[in-house]
Amino acid sequence: MTAASNVLVGLVALIHVYILVLEMFLWDRPAGLRAFGLTPERAAASKVLAANQGLYNGFLAAGLAWGLLLGERGTPVKLFFLGCIIIAGLYGAATASRKILFVQALPAALALACVLAAA
Repeated sequence: MTAASNVLVGLVALIHVYILVLEMFLWDRPAGLRAFGLTPERAAASKVLAANQGLYNGFLAAGLAWGLLLGERGTPVKLFFLGCIIIAGLYGAATASRKILFVQALPAALALACVLAAA
């Protein structure tokens, strides 16, 4: 079960690296506009805020990577960062878009359940 939980944690980390790239570098480009349903004007007005948000997603991915690198000792680190992602995903789903629930919170919740089962 540990291998499966680590794969899921790695996938959640990769999702957050992808979100970082979208928010920091592609926000006002076609991929970012499509992903977030933005107009070019709205993207231009919020580009700096999105880059800041992208950086936070990068920290979440880095925390999960750190937990994976620690091996068995990384379980508490993985649990903490997965919990942060779930809370952020629930808040985002409640305030911004329900899609965040499925893109962010659900994968993190599945990974969290696997990490707990493997512990």
